[in-house]
Amino acid sequence: MAFFRNTAKVLRRELGRIVKNPIYPILMVILPVVAFAFFSEIFSVGVPREFKVAVLDMDNTDLSRTLVSMMDATPSVDIAYGITDMIEGEEMVKRGEVVGVVYIPENFEKDILSNAQTTVATYISGLNITANGLVHKDIQTVVTTFAGGIQLQKLMKQGMTERQAKANITPIYFEKHQLFNPYTNYGYYLLPSFLPMMLMVFTLMLATFAIGTELKNRTAAEWMAAADNGIWAAIIGKMLPYTTMMFILSLFMNVVMHKWVGVPMAGSGGVMTIAGFLFILAYQSIAILFVSVFANMRLALSIGGGYSVLAFSFSGMTFPLVAMDGWVQVASNIFPFTFYTQIFIDQVMRGAPTYQSYINLGVLAVFAIVPMLCLPRLKKIALNEKYWGRT
Repeated sequence: MAFFRNTAKVLRRELGRIVKNPIYPILMVILPVVAFAFFSEIFSVGVPREFKVAVLDMDNTDLSRTLVSMMDATPSVDIAYGITDMIEGEEMVKRGEVVGVVYIPENFEKDILSNAQTTVATYISGLNITANGLVHKDIQTVVTTFAGGIQLQKLMKQGMTERQAKANITPIYFEKHQLFNPYTNYGYYLLPSFLPMMLMVFTLMLATFAIGTELKNRTAAEWMAAADNGIWAAIIGKMLPYTTMMFILSLFMNVVMHKWVGVPMAGSGGVMTIAGFLFILAYQSIAILFVSVFANMRLALSIGGGYSVLAFSFSGMTFPLVAMDGWVQVASNIFPFTFYTQIFIDQVMRGAPTYQSYINLGVLAVFAIVPMLCLPRLKKIALNEKYWGRT
């Protein structure tokens, strides 16, 4: 009974601190909601469209104009400019006015009609990998389709049926089935990284700030006195408001992703709810670890900021983890974010059986429990005035 009484006393004290200091509602509610809305709006379109491309048509015939029209009709290409020479096209690419230039040579139609080979060249900036890949894919598809259509007409004029002509042009037909994200929607795979990353940052920073200010403002002894010097009552009473608010934000985050943006939920929402709760506990525990080890709020905030930012790079969401060096793959295991991301991919995107996420849930639980071994150290620095007032 004394434990619960002490915990309630610390909780009341912490709620009073939250009400008196406006920084807490800003970190707990306002900034996370703004961040969620900001990233959701950025990826609301989902698929990049209409990258501007310039065309140098040296032939200017019916066939060349048809090819240009087909390119312009693709989702990712906007034939925005007709240029007079390649120097002009190069300058436009350098200025960022277009992402690439298409070159159609002289005698394009004549060579096709005379069964001579001709070439359509594209020059695409590689600075933006997304634009490069989408524009290259659509232009290549158009040119291949265009060439196949011409060959089909020639073979049919020679007496073949349409089916025979198609089999002659493409004796092996490649059939592609894109799983889990068939629209290649960037919102579906980047937003589930950015929103949890924001939740992670605010959880870690808020927990670090809440404990660190007790040392910085020389109120650590009052905090411990409220708990009757019981470190578990002190830490549970202090963290409970932040855990509750962050968990509510994790539920709000899921609503934003699945209802507002439309990210599909193929698996278990219950597993994702548990994962979100463990994810919050894990980063709060890590914040406690940093404050306990460094006994300095500013240093703990700096280390925590670097640690949270690195988590995204090591998660494998943009550059595949399996393609990284071995030491990087090993280092990725020190971030709870890596395991939360894997749970999200398995449950939300793949619709995997729930048991496949049990190990990752267990790892998140370990991250939430193991840093608690530093609580005796936290109690020591909270009661020792030589650690107070550090900046």
